Amino acid sequence: MLTGIHVAFIGGDARQLEVIKKCSELDATITLIGFDNLESNFVGATKKTLVPESLQEVDAVILPIVGTDEKGHVESIFCSNTLKLTEEHLSSLPKHCILYTGMASNYLADLCTKKQLPVIKLLDRDDVAIYNSIPTTEGAIMMAIQNTEITIHGCRLAVLGFGRTGMTLSRILQAMGAHVKVGTRKPEHVARAFEMGFLPFHINNLADEVKDLDLLFNTVPSRIVTAQVIANLPHHSLIIDLASSPGGTDFRYAEKRGIKAILAPGLPGIVAPKTAGRIIANTITRLLVEQLGIREESK
Repeated sequence: MLTGIHVAFIGGDARQLEVIKKCSELDATITLIGFDNLESNFVGATKKTLVPESLQEVDAVILPIVGTDEKGHVESIFCSNTLKLTEEHLSSLPKHCILYTGMASNYLADLCTKKQLPVIKLLDRDDVAIYNSIPTTEGAIMMAIQNTEITIHGCRLAVLGFGRTGMTLSRILQAMGAHVKVGTRKPEHVARAFEMGFLPFHINNLADEVKDLDLLFNTVPSRIVTAQVIANLPHHSLIIDLASSPGGTDFRYAEKRGIKAILAPGLPGIVAPKTAGRIIANTITRLLVEQLGIREESK
């Protein structure tokens, strides 16, 4: 239970509603900032504006998955006003407060370091990322079906990166009957991809491995799908880049060559916001309970 814990939510999308709901069910005291247009009412929740006074008694601050941009702006689909998190806001927080976000921009990370505010980056956690790989995979496959004239079954494709998302995506595509290559750098990932029945190759050889592909999925957040790689792709190929913006694809050259390339970060919140929200909610509330225990023991 979160009885006696005061949580402030600043901005967010439909995923955030699931986190608010879970915290409410666990009896947390909730402050909602940037939810002016939200029609739903949550027990124990109070709407406030983003001023330092609103944060003086909170135990945890929960930001959207994307956190802030490099100027401190926080997005919220439930508010028409611009939200900006500043040093003054963080200065008003109690010393024991913890901030939760999906990822931290340089602006947010520097601000929290300066104020010695602990930051939990949820997308760095294996549990969140692995669960999130499920809606990401479903969304990626949906996009592939919508933007091609062939079936997944029987098509030739490559998945770049064999991390938490790349592994799930490769496995599901293979189960659908695709011929799956996996591009990676780590020897252990090459071995695991081979063991799972994929055709592994080193990313350095990517330009030579794409000549017969129908689909290319990228999960690597660095520019690896270069002009040289795109030049070797068949004209009918489709690139779906799942890496965080700006992705790992040379989109300018892809357009110049007439190859469709789609940047698609954040698919869980787009294709399955309720499921994605529950993943976040379960993790955050578990961490809050753990932190409560530590705090109580230290008194």
